[in-house]
Amino acid sequence: MQPEIARYDQLRQPRGAWTRYHRRMIPQPKPHHAGLQRGMGTAGALGANVIDMVGVGPFITLPLIVGVMGGPQAMLGWLLGALLSMADGCTWSELGTAHPEAGGSYAYLKHSFSPRWGRAFSFLYAWQLLFSAPLSIASGCIGFAQYVSWFLPGASHTVQTVIAISACIACTALLFQPVRKVSEATKALGIVVLLTLVAVIVIGFTHFSSTMALSFPPGAFHLGHAFFLGLGGGLLISAYDYWGYYNVCFLGAEVRDPARTIPRAVLGSIAIVGTLYLLMNTAVLGVLPWQSLIHEDAGARQYTIAIFTQTAFASHAWSHTAASFAVVLIAVASLASVFALLLGYSRIPYAAAEDGNFPAVFARLHPKHRVPTVALLTLSGVTMVCCLFRLQEVIASLVVVRIVFQFLLQGVAVMMPKHRAERRQQGRFRMPLYPLPTLLAMCGFVYILLSRPRLLVELRPVAFVLVSGLAVYGVREVLTRRRQSVH
Repeated sequence: MQPEIARYDQLRQPRGAWTRYHRRMIPQPKPHHAGLQRGMGTAGALGANVIDMVGVGPFITLPLIVGVMGGPQAMLGWLLGALLSMADGCTWSELGTAHPEAGGSYAYLKHSFSPRWGRAFSFLYAWQLLFSAPLSIASGCIGFAQYVSWFLPGASHTVQTVIAISACIACTALLFQPVRKVSEATKALGIVVLLTLVAVIVIGFTHFSSTMALSFPPGAFHLGHAFFLGLGGGLLISAYDYWGYYNVCFLGAEVRDPARTIPRAVLGSIAIVGTLYLLMNTAVLGVLPWQSLIHEDAGARQYTIAIFTQTAFASHAWSHTAASFAVVLIAVASLASVFALLLGYSRIPYAAAEDGNFPAVFARLHPKHRVPTVALLTLSGVTMVCCLFRLQEVIASLVVVRIVFQFLLQGVAVMMPKHRAERRQQGRFRMPLYPLPTLLAMCGFVYILLSRPRLLVELRPVAFVLVSGLAVYGVREVLTRRRQSVH
């Protein structure tokens, strides 16, 4: 039991309407069996990470990264993005095995700092999640709608928005299942995602043109201001595509043998997906001219893999059918990503509410399936609103907010004296060359921020989340102290 909750339990219970308010706002102790269940093994955790990482990301962002880097040198962005993810994955693995709890980052920030600062930082993290998680989930929904519109030529932005919202509703409904069934679903969806990637790689390398893949523009590797600005933009996009390797950490209370499962799922998924990304994008650039990917109205920009498939089989009468089949596979992959994101992120408000550091209504579990109902429905609702935005706006806002409130704070947390003492305990994952991987990851994230040409504009959502979160946290702390003084 947390100290804050214990203090409330020691207070005289008020009567009448205040009693009902008190029970709503302050989480009541629950028996152990009523909570989340550890039913996910390494295969399920790895599958959840893989489908979270892949989803629709690499299929819709290749034109974006080629555009910001100006040619096939975009592969450098994918390679450096993989190294950045591996360095940061060491941080997640350390913290995940030290605190295998629901909520992931929320628990890490709470435990790694002093009680006062840990409570404040963990609240701010949970607060920003109400804004950033829906952006992440919405990107998968928007990508799904973008590819499905292949079957609806001329579909307007409004029609695509309706499709994106429908995808969110469908995935939310599917998540009202016991965690063991969800784990089985993640394995199946993970297989579909991997098969899609492998199919693209095989098609690409059987129709590969090395001349096309290596057609670098003049000055592609001139180490000037434009190169490093483009590299920063490319890293932002590749970071978005790799994110998801930490999804298992949000499910820390639902995995079996977390000391082994979490590091295997985190680092294993980065190795698998990183290799597949590099192969897939090389394959695509060896079939489609990179110039066709940077024109705003080109079909190759919106339906990259469909046009890629159609081009590869252009000599066959069934080329359009093959492209349509590729669209179906990618649509399934994008739905799998939305499914995995909703699964992981819904556990964070739940964990914060269980801890007494968020409105208690978010701690409610479905009476039969034991899933966090209110947290899941809230994130789903905000995601539907985010589906109104355009993909590039969603990705930029998401990455900037997440770097500030999650990745940099966790980098500090893993180097705090409290964690340094905890990492000496038996059965913990210890990153090699500690804390060098964390420092390298933090430098990479700071570089992404500083390379943004409109950084001050993109920091406005960060400022809004910070100010509003501090205001809510401050008011709540004042009211809490007043209630304590009254009793």
